[in-house]
Amino acid sequence: MFDLFMQGFSEVMTLSTILLILLGTAVGLVFGSIPGLTATMAIAIVLPMTFGMSPMEGMAILMGLYIGGISGGLIPAILLKLPGTPSSIATTFDGYPMARKGEAGKAFGYAILFSFLGGLLSIIILMLLSPPLATIALKFGPYEYFAITIFALTMISSLAGNSLVKGLIAGLLGIALAMVGSAPIDAFPRFTFGYSALDAGFNILPVLIGLFAVAEIIKASERKISKGKSVDYKMKGFGFSVKDFFKQGWNGLRSSFIGTGIGILPGIGGGTANIIAYVTAKNRSKNPEEFGKGTPDGVVASESANNAAVGGALVPLIALGIPGDTVTALLLGGLVIHGLTPGPLLFQNNGDVVYGIFIALIIANIAMVAFLYYGMRFFTKILSIPKYILLPIILVLCVVGAIGVNNRMFDAAALLFFGILGYLLIKYKFPIAPIILGFILGPLVETNLRRGLMYSQGDFIPFLTQPIAAVFLILAVLSIVFKLRDTYKKKKLDEAGGINTGI
Repeated sequence: MFDLFMQGFSEVMTLSTILLILLGTAVGLVFGSIPGLTATMAIAIVLPMTFGMSPMEGMAILMGLYIGGISGGLIPAILLKLPGTPSSIATTFDGYPMARKGEAGKAFGYAILFSFLGGLLSIIILMLLSPPLATIALKFGPYEYFAITIFALTMISSLAGNSLVKGLIAGLLGIALAMVGSAPIDAFPRFTFGYSALDAGFNILPVLIGLFAVAEIIKASERKISKGKSVDYKMKGFGFSVKDFFKQGWNGLRSSFIGTGIGILPGIGGGTANIIAYVTAKNRSKNPEEFGKGTPDGVVASESANNAAVGGALVPLIALGIPGDTVTALLLGGLVIHGLTPGPLLFQNNGDVVYGIFIALIIANIAMVAFLYYGMRFFTKILSIPKYILLPIILVLCVVGAIGVNNRMFDAAALLFFGILGYLLIKYKFPIAPIILGFILGPLVETNLRRGLMYSQGDFIPFLTQPIAAVFLILAVLSIVFKLRDTYKKKKLDEAGGINTGI
């Protein structure tokens, strides 16, 4: 093992390979920071260019693109309340309020450092525990995935804000929107009303960009257009003290483990990981009322989890040859193109390349921190651009990003639809986050429910008797019970406070 590690280290530590990692990370950050231009698109564009490279060089630039593409989403999430990638959804919840309070640099500091630490922890787990963790993940079938997704859906109650009813309505709306288009398994068209463009359903990026960015632009048009807000960048280090860092230590560690664990499970990914980590941080916080108003805890939880999901997603890919999402599917193609067969034999036949990939990930993670840290002063300048210039540019980028996903004009129309929908929901004080969670998790619930019923020939009992599935369903029930209890207690306290005030 040590010999293979040293071989991989020597192959990566060449000038050409390191430059390719740096180039990949920089390009990935650009793609991640522009809505619609995700890590998936960056890897898809660059993959054919790696044909003439050695296996190590080809995989090195792809790893840089992966790390950069996931990390770049934090830039617009903090500055513009616009998740550059689905992995940065929860970063907008507190990152943007921090920027509006003049703490954009501090938000960047927390996001960058904990992105690095979350990614580093997941890479270490990837190096040490790939085969056993992947074996555990392989035991998960439709019953287990259904139960886990149901448990994740109970997080909607924690994202509901002040009104649990409105939060649940928003979550159900997200699930309903996810059902538009061809059904899983049998591809039967639903809610298409004879319009063929709806057969493929709504893509996640137009939904995200519309609900967050376009809705925010419409809302901003109600107010007097400001000339921009200058940001005081006189800041030491990452903008927070060592004491603040250790204060966030457990939050970052817990969120990193959540991100790694969810990343290992195929089909769930960083878009869910950052929301679940955020909700967990909120539920475990002594001051949950501060979430959504600009607390660093939310930024730390989201960014630790989404970067940790990178290492987690590579576990089943490298150890078993199972891609968990579109990015790892493209990386699987990259391995095959260079004559590498993912799976248990990869460690035996090409161990040096495997350890070289691990080292390339670490270097890309370090490069990501350097690029983001030294670019921080330039990123924060965006806030000083007059809004009447900035908002139209953002809208154009949103439309380009939406069309670029599938190269169809329908996605631009969907973007406008979700922008108006998001604006109306904000006006009537419905939370947006539950819609996104319902939209992402709804198809997973339905697909695994139908697969499970096919396996059991229509019997629901296996969903309750499989040990892992049963545990997660029990956790889901407990989560709802505890939330209802907390809501009841809060209501009683509010009523008591009102009586006392009246007296």
